[in-house]
Amino acid sequence: MPSKALEDYLKIIYKLEESLPDKDGKGVSTTAIAERLSISKASVSNMLKKLADKNLIRYEPYYGVILTDEGNKIALNMIRKHRILEQYLVENLDYSWDEVDAEAEILEHAVSDRLINHMWDALGRPTRDPHGSPIPNEAGEMASETGESLSGVDVGKVCMVVRIQNRSPEELRYLSSIGLARKTQVKVQAKAPFNGPISIEVGGETQALDFRLAQSIFVR
Repeated sequence: MPSKALEDYLKIIYKLEESLPDKDGKGVSTTAIAERLSISKASVSNMLKKLADKNLIRYEPYYGVILTDEGNKIALNMIRKHRILEQYLVENLDYSWDEVDAEAEILEHAVSDRLINHMWDALGRPTRDPHGSPIPNEAGEMASETGESLSGVDVGKVCMVVRIQNRSPEELRYLSSIGLARKTQVKVQAKAPFNGPISIEVGGETQALDFRLAQSIFVR
């Protein structure tokens, strides 16, 4: 069985792969992984060599990291566990959406596939977690992303929030404070040039969003 550290690396690589532009043609950089984990690039390189030796990634310096089929399978299983746990904590234990990530990070390494599947059944087999992120099914298949980033929506358009991707508890609490959550209707009122702040209307009030935060909010 993979160790907790290996599982965490594979999950992070998967998530970073998701954000890569298709046209780039390269894998996930060592720098990106080090920044996500807040550790040195040397430590990351050592772990990547171990993952490559286990045939869980393909790793070439200056080219980047790509998950193998086996690495992808483990990463998706961890993501499935994490997102089902988040949904269970919100629906059954009254956690708020800014609290569940830290709890799920701990629990995902301890629960069995059998228990996760029972929890999934008890929840009614949801396809999305509390933040709108897709939950892989039992076969490890991930639903395709729907919607576009709020940062790319034209001024004057009205849209509905479908997902908030990989944000900190502080950012999630801020979004809650302005009334922005899944299925919230928003209108883009203004966009500052050079990736500046975006003004949106939520619940009849104007609110400001940092461009990078707006990039992680998916709407349709």
